[in-house]
Amino acid sequence: MGKKTIVLYPSLGVGHLNPMVELAKALLRRGLGVLIAVVDAPDTDAVSAAAVARLAAANPAIAFRLLPVPASPDAGAHPLALLLDMFCVDALDVAAELRVPAYFFFPSAASDLAVFLNLPYYYPTVPSFREMAKDKNMLVRCYPGMPPIRADDMLQSVQDKESDATRVRLYQFRRMAEGRGVLVNSFDWLEPAALKALRCGACVPTGPTPAVYCIGPLVNRGGSQGERGTDERPHECLAWLDAQPRSSVVFLCLGSKGAFSASQLQEIARGLETSGHRFLWAVRSPLDEQSQFPEPDLERLLPAGFLERTRSRGMVLKNWAPQSEVLQHKAVAAFVTHCGWNSTLEAIMSGLPMICWPLYAEQSMNKVFMVEEMRIAVEMEGYKEFVMAEEVEAQVRLVMDTEEGKLLRERLAVAKEKAMEAINEDGSSEAALADFFRDFEAE
Repeated sequence: MGKKTIVLYPSLGVGHLNPMVELAKALLRRGLGVLIAVVDAPDTDAVSAAAVARLAAANPAIAFRLLPVPASPDAGAHPLALLLDMFCVDALDVAAELRVPAYFFFPSAASDLAVFLNLPYYYPTVPSFREMAKDKNMLVRCYPGMPPIRADDMLQSVQDKESDATRVRLYQFRRMAEGRGVLVNSFDWLEPAALKALRCGACVPTGPTPAVYCIGPLVNRGGSQGERGTDERPHECLAWLDAQPRSSVVFLCLGSKGAFSASQLQEIARGLETSGHRFLWAVRSPLDEQSQFPEPDLERLLPAGFLERTRSRGMVLKNWAPQSEVLQHKAVAAFVTHCGWNSTLEAIMSGLPMICWPLYAEQSMNKVFMVEEMRIAVEMEGYKEFVMAEEVEAQVRLVMDTEEGKLLRERLAVAKEKAMEAINEDGSSEAALADFFRDFEAE
């Protein structure tokens, strides 16, 4: 009898594919065959064939296929299961037709999952979030124990209750509950309130909640080869970090879409300069300039003389930084992040306090959970509109210089320890993965 095979089906975007690859590695360690089926979409923001090729070269044990998916690469593979990305709900119908079990992989926080599963039931009872946001006293609470969230911090694609985008999301969230189980890229210690609500059925009031398996953190701890290729030399910023004192550098990196206006870039630069602290900063061209300037013109975008004045204690990178390697470097002390969940978990695994600057998708929700519930971050005030230089300076100094910053670092040290415990052989995430395998193999 051939080995069992799982097909992983991520939705578009590197933020969905990268954690799927980490999950595939965990499945391989359990002796399963794994195939990742990726849509080769023309959208430039989607995962490109070249990106898939780089990931495949860095992970030769994983079979990658651009859709349409061919037959299994293992001719002897015979029982099959589908492991779907959170947005690929229509593949449930394929699983039903094939009579194979379908599970979901949820790459964000368990707290987000609790909100999303409840939203089809909660949203019909309240006004549109865009309307609710006009009254700052109107807060959203979708499940017991959930910290209150301002309406304008809810998922960006559902702000307008009557929009087509909202209808699609609510349809997807409702159908997620039809899966046999949900594998979540988190760990039990980090999100007890959300997990309690999920496991007691509070989030899906009209039917059963699928089994929830917290199997994270699934992050790339071996460097960034999958992003930059296997044969390239270490990035120049790593040598620069080697020359900095331990725990002295603030790292600013706001994701693949983290582009700011020229005026906002100038405010960030002024705040970093007046903070007096060392920094490593990845800068992209403003959105309206990216077609003309794919590589940012730093001399033009940043304040006159800024690069020269801060040369002895700062480094500005164009477009990209090897984030996972930087976060693990001993010189880095704090992380200014867009609150994407992959980035958040990488920071937790490195024991780094975070300064939250959410930009899109569910990142504002993550900010609330990170600041109010997990207490592993602070908020950059003004992130919805415009952040002043004084605020950048204040938050950097708070994390780096104050007693509050010291307490934050202590909490992150504990969070890192708990995260490592979770993925150890006897940890909660390994136990959850074993539970998933027992359920899957029962088929």
